[in-house]
Amino acid sequence: MSEQPHVPQLKLLIVEDAPDIVANLYAYFQPLGYELDSARDGLTGLALAADRAHDAIVLDLQLPALDGIEMCRRLREELHRETPVIMLTARDTVDDRILGLRSGADDYLIKPFSLLELEARIQALVRRSRRRRASDLVIRVGSLELDPWAHEAKREGQRLELSPMGYRIVRTLMKASPGIVTRQALERELWGKELPASESLLRTHIHAVRHALDKPFAQPMLFTLPGVGYRLVNPDER
Repeated sequence: MSEQPHVPQLKLLIVEDAPDIVANLYAYFQPLGYELDSARDGLTGLALAADRAHDAIVLDLQLPALDGIEMCRRLREELHRETPVIMLTARDTVDDRILGLRSGADDYLIKPFSLLELEARIQALVRRSRRRRASDLVIRVGSLELDPWAHEAKREGQRLELSPMGYRIVRTLMKASPGIVTRQALERELWGKELPASESLLRTHIHAVRHALDKPFAQPMLFTLPGVGYRLVNPDER
């Protein structure tokens, strides 16, 4: 038996409700070293995409709870994720393919499909996305860095466990650093015109960010200016 070719380890999210297809994908990709997450409906898939970084998403068009078109649209427009998406569909019409691509999918594959072709398409999408990512600037404030493509933040090389809202708070404060972001401006950034019903909601999110950002380290970076807002600074420049 010939050895399977080595491929760089990739993290894939599979959003598919057909158990046999999911089983086939796991049986094919796991022995090749891929890390896999999976969901059987669009809402769960969207939550996984928001919570974890993936190199690519394999997305079925017809899903319960939230179909593939709507999940892909929300992935792009609400979560602002640029993760490559290849859509699986049994609908072999031009209109259906155009609809999928317009929702934000990068490629599509008609069922039944070849696993070899699926892998080749995934590899091609990841190569293109990594070339785009290389041109994206990582935001840095001292030892804190935020990678908008991977949707993660690290301090001193240690990944911070941030919620999606916490990530947006850190990103906003880093972009303004060392300047001050007022409470009102931060609320508008997070919730738009629909401000939270509870004034304590922002404080709760700030508390969680401070716990992840400052508690494990010797010096704080996040400061509250009572009655004004918040400021994120490089402790080495204070």
